[in-house]
Amino acid sequence: MVAFLPAGIIGYLLSNKIDELLGSVTVVAVSLLVGGIILIWVDKLFAKTEKNPELPLTYPMAFIIGCFQVVSMIPGVSRSAATITGGLSQKLGRKQAAEFSFFLAVPTMVIATGYKLFKFHKTMGTMGISHHDYAMLGIASFVAFIVALIAVKTFISFLSNHGLKYFGYYRIVVGGILLILIALGVKISVV
Repeated sequence: MVAFLPAGIIGYLLSNKIDELLGSVTVVAVSLLVGGIILIWVDKLFAKTEKNPELPLTYPMAFIIGCFQVVSMIPGVSRSAATITGGLSQKLGRKQAAEFSFFLAVPTMVIATGYKLFKFHKTMGTMGISHHDYAMLGIASFVAFIVALIAVKTFISFLSNHGLKYFGYYRIVVGGILLILIALGVKISVV
């Protein structure tokens, strides 16, 4: 919960601005490109952390990692990459940083989704969403949670062995392609 606090407070205060930015493909493209460069740099900076022993996670460390999560509110910034980078900055090993990042995802996503549903229901009432829609959302959330649990082990193993650089390269390619398409006038929408 200590790690969630910064994102919870900033997310609540800047909710409308964040929603506004979500519609900008240019913001997403630039975030992908810049984030990719940062991930490659972070991978080199913390290259030896895979050998770090597991450290006891303190409240101040958790809070600092939570501050890194705030950066992920910018569309196109990876929440897991931001929090893993935060963990590495606190001298956690890659594996421990990735595990904490995934643990932090659970309250962050549950509370953010609940808040958005509450706001939607408050403004729209029962119009626009039915009990069936809520049921489908619940089922989809449950399936996504199970798939994420299965994927976490593979991701942590890959991260421990290879670091963040390949994710950085991927982000640079995707961000670059998006910026080229935008420059060529291709209409792209963010879903």
